[in-house]
Amino acid sequence: MGTAVTLVKDSSPPDAPEMRSVAPAAGKRRGRRENLAGYLFMSPWIAGFLLLTVGPMAASLYFAFTDYNLFNSPKWIGFDNFTKMFDDPRWQKSVEVTAKYVIIGTPLKLLLALGVALLLAQSRRGQAFYRAAFYAPSLIGASVSVGFVWRALFSDDAIVDRTQSFFGFHTGGWVGDPNWVLYSLVALTVWQFGAPMVIFLAGLKQVPKELYEAAEVDGAGPFRRFWNITLPMISPVLFFNVLLETIHSFQIFGSAYVVSNATCGPADATLVYTCYLYQKGFKESQMGFASAMAWMLLLAVALVTAVLFWSQKRWVHYEEDAR
Repeated sequence: MGTAVTLVKDSSPPDAPEMRSVAPAAGKRRGRRENLAGYLFMSPWIAGFLLLTVGPMAASLYFAFTDYNLFNSPKWIGFDNFTKMFDDPRWQKSVEVTAKYVIIGTPLKLLLALGVALLLAQSRRGQAFYRAAFYAPSLIGASVSVGFVWRALFSDDAIVDRTQSFFGFHTGGWVGDPNWVLYSLVALTVWQFGAPMVIFLAGLKQVPKELYEAAEVDGAGPFRRFWNITLPMISPVLFFNVLLETIHSFQIFGSAYVVSNATCGPADATLVYTCYLYQKGFKESQMGFASAMAWMLLLAVALVTAVLFWSQKRWVHYEEDAR
């Protein structure tokens, strides 16, 4: 018995360290294989990101400091493109038109989206149909065909012109009037309120009904319940929509280009920033100047985004802040 016990004690210790060393090594190999498989599946996206995003961005940053016309080799000129930009009256006009479009179109779109979302948040028959119907313009609104239809609707003696003439407003076609054509673009972007509406609707569904019931017991009316309960509770969703729609508004191009019949007019009335960028880069072959414009747009959007994030501390309420 003593010998048997001694044999067991002598034979077990050499195996234990080997067992402990094999298990972590196998786990590391399995982890490396899983990581390799993950990178393999991500490789198309990584390649596309490097070749189609990072590469063109780096090239455009270099071209922004050069005199480049797509046909000759780039010539380094430093900050000349940026200085010429600020002295260009049409560039200043494009900034003015874009700012006007963003300031007018974005709030109107969000107000309409929130209003419709409040109506659809209530239980009613055919709710799914109404949601789909209101969301549909967001899917087709950016297409070229809709731009042509919109141009036809707001042309002289078209349905919009005849309708407003019936009510005594004789303005003629909006498309041909420099004072009104930008508002046709605003109407087009407001018509595409479906995407922010769905996001608002999701946020409204998360508001506890107990808060409304308690406020109603305390005698709060509809407006006070909306102002003191609904808005604070959906403020993160509102911030997200404001941020997203503002960035989208700065990038408007297709609708302005189609509605203006590729002229960004009349009288540069629809000369949004990206439309002027397109003209300088591809019509006038001033790719260096266009690249500088693109980076200025990026800086402007980044600045507006930073201001919105800074301001959210004052009006956006998150759940963790209430704890």
